[in-house]
Amino acid sequence: MSDDRRTSSKRLDRYDLALIRQLQRDGRMPVARLAERIHLSESSCARRMRALENAGLISGYTALLDPSLIGCGVDVFVSVSLLRQETAELARFEAAVRDVPQILECYLVAGQYDYTLRVSVRDMASFEHLHQTVLTRLPGVISIQSSMAIRTVKREAPAPAESLWPESVAA
Repeated sequence: MSDDRRTSSKRLDRYDLALIRQLQRDGRMPVARLAERIHLSESSCARRMRALENAGLISGYTALLDPSLIGCGVDVFVSVSLLRQETAELARFEAAVRDVPQILECYLVAGQYDYTLRVSVRDMASFEHLHQTVLTRLPGVISIQSSMAIRTVKREAPAPAESLWPESVAA
């Protein structure tokens, strides 16, 4: 395993935290501006970025879209129970979920249900159609409970970078 892949939260410092915070705000920021903002040279900044990418801490870059402007203004949280929680059944369900573009997130959860899904659709009629033709037909599903989001109070893609460092490390 390369040295970069062994990077752990214990080896990260305040510059890494600052770099991650800036990239989470703007993943397209040029290295020159990023280096200026975190008070490092461009080469050092680029080297740190590569190390964080190689370590898997930074797993990619993406664009956040306004759901209402692309016709997906309704979020529905769907709790799903499966008939059996056997490895093969879970794998079949998860594989099927990956093929449904309206399912943006899928979590295996502990508690009353087996999975929680975040589904994005145009309107409630679209959700009803998805529910009848797709969700209820996913492998192993025995029950579904849905909750519609009324409005989004907070929506952030970035993970809280502060959770990667001990409290004693200041940004």
